[in-house]
Amino acid sequence: MARTFDLAPDEKIDWLRTLPFWLVHLLPFAAIYTGVGHWSAWVVMVVLYYARVFFITGGYHRYFSHRSYQMGRVMQFLMALGGTSAFQRGVLWWAAHHRHHHKYSDQPEDVHSPKRGFMWSHMQWFLAKTHFDVQWDLIPDFRDNPELKWLNKHEFVPGTLLAVIVFFVGYFISGTWIGAAGYCIIGFWLSTILLWHGTFTVNSLAHVFGRRRFATRDTSRNNLLIALLTGGEGWHNNHHHYQASCRQGFYWYEIDMTYYILAAFSKVGLVRNLRQPPERILNKHLIKQGHADLGMFHAQWERAAKALSTVQFKTAEQKKALEELMSSTRTRIDEIVRTSHEKAEELIARSGDADPA
Repeated sequence: MARTFDLAPDEKIDWLRTLPFWLVHLLPFAAIYTGVGHWSAWVVMVVLYYARVFFITGGYHRYFSHRSYQMGRVMQFLMALGGTSAFQRGVLWWAAHHRHHHKYSDQPEDVHSPKRGFMWSHMQWFLAKTHFDVQWDLIPDFRDNPELKWLNKHEFVPGTLLAVIVFFVGYFISGTWIGAAGYCIIGFWLSTILLWHGTFTVNSLAHVFGRRRFATRDTSRNNLLIALLTGGEGWHNNHHHYQASCRQGFYWYEIDMTYYILAAFSKVGLVRNLRQPPERILNKHLIKQGHADLGMFHAQWERAAKALSTVQFKTAEQKKALEELMSSTRTRIDEIVRTSHEKAEELIARSGDADPA
């Protein structure tokens, strides 16, 4: 997808501060020298990948960002601890930026809209200076929690401790320090890299590839492959349609492993009040029933506007007149989209008060 916005100075990558991120991507090549250590390192890699996928999707996303279910303070801390071990920044930073994304999804203010290009939405956005800080005003429900603030401040501690544990497990199994290093590289670091990019695909690809069931103001899609890689996050159009739902695979054939685990947790009292999409939500704004898909219309309009901007005009007056027409029409479309979104959120908020959580 073509980039439609230029980068401001503070949106460029801070190469020095993000150097560890880049260096970690080189670590798997060291396994050529160290070896894997033991075949079980590959098992550890898969286990840590999907375990931390759950903590990111079930904790960082569905709980801390959207409050789609409830749990006690100890369980809340454990979910945040598990998510922080994935090295995806602090829980409060993550939740605040995600709430900002939903507030402005696919609009110019969106922190990781794919309209700015694949690399921007995939990872460049969080490597930029402007997005390092926590937006405290967006997380009033968590910003005064001392243990969450500690985790957010010491975001490298849980992941580092987990890496050390994997290293010594590798030493115990292989009996050598070189073998332990290879075991940690594959079991922990390769798992972490794959987890990063698996998670990032929700931002970069789930607004580009897939199918749309609901007419939303953004370009979110439902994508089975992304859902399998991310524990159910690939049902992204469902999610943008009804963010309050803990279950993102709205139907039985939409695999949502994160929800299945949370449902099992609810059976034993670890979590409670998992929110489901009401029937009227499932039947609302269905594209197949003819509802106007403003999100896709808006995206197509932007492409058309960019194409027209390259047209050669006979006079400057013609070009100016077209630019003014395009600008006024775009402003009107923006007003329609924003108004529709505000009304939809108001209805959803009312339904949340009326329906049991």
